Amino acid sequence: MFVVRDSENGKELVAAREVQEFPRSKLAIRILQHLAKKPSYPKEISRLLKEEEQKIYYHIRKMEKMKLIRAGRQEAIGGVAKVYSLTRHAFVMRFGDFVPAERVPSYSGFLSPFVKNGVLNAKIVIGSPDPHGPEKARSRDAYYAVDLALFIGSHIASASPSVVLDTDIDKEETRGNLIIVGGPVTNKITKLVNPSLPVRFAGSNVYSSYSGKTYKSDEAGFIIRSKNPLNKDAGILLLAGRRHSGTKAAILALFRHKQELEKGYVIVEGVDEDGDGAVDSVRMLE
Repeated sequence: MFVVRDSENGKELVAAREVQEFPRSKLAIRILQHLAKKPSYPKEISRLLKEEEQKIYYHIRKMEKMKLIRAGRQEAIGGVAKVYSLTRHAFVMRFGDFVPAERVPSYSGFLSPFVKNGVLNAKIVIGSPDPHGPEKARSRDAYYAVDLALFIGSHIASASPSVVLDTDIDKEETRGNLIIVGGPVTNKITKLVNPSLPVRFAGSNVYSSYSGKTYKSDEAGFIIRSKNPLNKDAGILLLAGRRHSGTKAAILALFRHKQELEKGYVIVEGVDEDGDGAVDSVRMLE
């Protein structure tokens, strides 16, 4: 089936039975491409495309009937010549019946309330790259926050500036929905909310109150979605690791383990599968 639809409202303009030979006509496509640049009369089109005028008239009449083009003004050129133009700037052409496509995994439940009505409804808090905190630490997790932002961007229709350093966020903003990247040494907001989380840092290790287990690997990381301890009407989404490699593992888990995230948290360990010294995969711990 070949159907031409109006690109603006999807309305069917041409039924399949009317255009059985149209998809096979390279000249018809060339005529449309020319008219997309400028309205023209058939003799001019014939001259510019170096095609017989009779062939041009044949396709013009056919495309006018199909409502792809229309006659506008007339010009006196050795007679009266109709000037044709496209009826729309673009058309959608379907050459067969639609088939079901594989759905992109939906994170709508997991990302609530951070994404609402197609808009990011949260601040993304990353650790400052400058020395700060008691340990005078510099965050290296901001690199992974870029990947996180690209991921979130694929689930929203519009965006506004939403990334803030842990050293710049004000008190009122900490009471809203927060997406926090990095551990308590490099991100002071993580340190602020950490004691109230069911998966949290115990010293420098990752501890799960769900299983009672402690994870000590440098590549250990986790994702936890929870109420904001500073405001029970808001939520937090924390992605962090014992080291920056653990944080990277948490970001990878967000991309690759949607099903496991439905329970509200995952604990993972980063894995270097190709042996280049960088985490490129994850192993589920919990």
